[in-house]
Amino acid sequence: MDQFTINLLFVGASFALYIGIAIWARAGSTSEFYAAGRGVHPVTNGMATAADWMSAASFISMAGLIAFTGYDNSTFLMGWTGGYVLLALLLAPYLRKFGKYTVSEFIGDRFYSQTARVVAVICLIVASVTYVIGQMTGVGVAFGRFLEVSNTSGLLIGACVVFAYAVFGGMKGVTYTQVAQYCVLITAYTIPAIFISLQLTGTPVPALGLFSDTASGEPLLTKLDAIVTELGFAEYTAHHSNTLNMVLFTLSLMIGTAGLPHVIMRFFTVPKVSDARWSAGWTLVFIALLYLTAPAVGAMARLNITDMMWPNGGIEGGAVSVEDIDNDPRYDWMQTWQKTGLLGFAPKAPEESAEFLTENPQATLSLRTKDGDSVFVQANGRGAEEVAQEINGYLESGAIQNHLDKNGDGKVQYYNDGADSISERAAAAGWNGNEFTNFNRDILVLANPEIASLPGWVIGLVAAGGLAAALSTAAGLLLAISSAVSHDLVKGAINPQISEKGELLAARIAMAVAIVVATYLGLNPPGFAAQTVALAFGLAAASIFPALMMGIFSTRINNTGAVAGMLAGLTVTLVYIFLHKGWLFIPGTNSFTDADPLLGPIKSTSFGAIGAMINFGVAYVVAGMTKETPPEIVELVESVRIPRGAGAAQNK
Repeated sequence: MDQFTINLLFVGASFALYIGIAIWARAGSTSEFYAAGRGVHPVTNGMATAADWMSAASFISMAGLIAFTGYDNSTFLMGWTGGYVLLALLLAPYLRKFGKYTVSEFIGDRFYSQTARVVAVICLIVASVTYVIGQMTGVGVAFGRFLEVSNTSGLLIGACVVFAYAVFGGMKGVTYTQVAQYCVLITAYTIPAIFISLQLTGTPVPALGLFSDTASGEPLLTKLDAIVTELGFAEYTAHHSNTLNMVLFTLSLMIGTAGLPHVIMRFFTVPKVSDARWSAGWTLVFIALLYLTAPAVGAMARLNITDMMWPNGGIEGGAVSVEDIDNDPRYDWMQTWQKTGLLGFAPKAPEESAEFLTENPQATLSLRTKDGDSVFVQANGRGAEEVAQEINGYLESGAIQNHLDKNGDGKVQYYNDGADSISERAAAAGWNGNEFTNFNRDILVLANPEIASLPGWVIGLVAAGGLAAALSTAAGLLLAISSAVSHDLVKGAINPQISEKGELLAARIAMAVAIVVATYLGLNPPGFAAQTVALAFGLAAASIFPALMMGIFSTRINNTGAVAGMLAGLTVTLVYIFLHKGWLFIPGTNSFTDADPLLGPIKSTSFGAIGAMINFGVAYVVAGMTKETPPEIVELVESVRIPRGAGAAQNK
């Protein structure tokens, strides 16, 4: 059985399971649609929350970013897990005790203002839509590889699947679907990691294998550090980035996590306040299974890839040959991923390849035809336009750009051609720049089983797991968006008399519109999946988290202060992000980049922490200049925060 058929079987079986569960758990009331009837067991809710939480960013993208950066990107692990602890301890039990369906409803009632509720809806939609872009990016990557369809087709298929089980099932259907998705994604993530850890270190627990010795007797991380520094890359286990930006980024992820509406909503589904605490504890257990494994996956994959590009013992043994990449079965995964455009050894644009060929007569461009044969192009004295026409002719007949052998030596040199530490050595060896030019970070986990030559069924399982991670979070986010629109905007502000049936219809229409918007934006994401998600966390950190914290723990903040704070935090953060990522994420409209930020070292992904400080500051200043919080609201806040009977106990 070929790999494509195996992939279809695994992905098809998982989708059939999800849709079957959605039909079985179809929501018949607003209580079931928004909060699953408040009847979900804490363990079940913990597993569903973990699936909701561990998105495409966690499953598909995070290990890839760690693999190619090392220690500095451990901020993703620290920020996301630390943020969940904040959410579990500071917010979840109190919000459940308040007894509402949505975050916006809590903010509207706590700050006794429809305006506050509408502003909260706007903040929620902006953060959630940005988050969904990252999920749809992951969906496109996964479908593009494993179903061998275009990125656009992958997004459309994924959108239809989400529509089927999220729109009809609501929170009840999504909850039980996410339990199944968690089982799929954690199995798919850990099994390849166990195989690879055994291959490299003989240790079946990847987290322990990371700190174990390889077959040569050398510690894995020591060996990896030696290899990457020899090739001119930064030391894997050392800190290289700006410390201030690193701290702000970690803080932004932490408080952004604690302000994510789609995760907070999960705590409204359990019967009691104590169940919310137990749910949070179980979620941490289920999250830990993946998050303890991710650093090992990243490090081991980076070591495997580097060994494949230098298979004869590092630089001294020589780089892999073009012939091996084309004909050795161990490198077949590269040929497959090149079709997606997410991996390659040549510039994406034929004009770029043609220009390089004319400037470097010794260079050769290899193209692979649709029949699997190779053709070679050299300038041979021709101009760039004529060479580009020849390349385009091959591409129009179904070929793909394969290898740009820049120095014509028949090998593919993979190294950091911008590093001074290797420039002299590269010049002496006759290299003409890095020839492994495109390795999208989002493909690493999905390609990992193929890189390690694992069995076909493992590859199929990872395909199903990657899609489960992306689709589970997409469903939760879309449910949060639809709930905000139908329950908080339509029923709460526009038409309070709307019937339950009408409210459900509005929720489903809102979700359908959100799916269309998210799919469209997913075609042109502002970064890798985890980077896009980090932007969403920054927006949640700057707008929603401060309002929730002040709403629970401070009676001083009134409605005017809360509204002013949320608007200030959201606006400043959104403008800062757009200045660096393009207005409305449109490419080419940015004024700065994260490599050269507007404010010193502070990147757009780290600015959420600054936005949160602005939110807190503005809220307190404005509240101090306006009317005090009404006594009945003060009493409400204290009743939510202080357990019943506490006053009597203290007086005895």
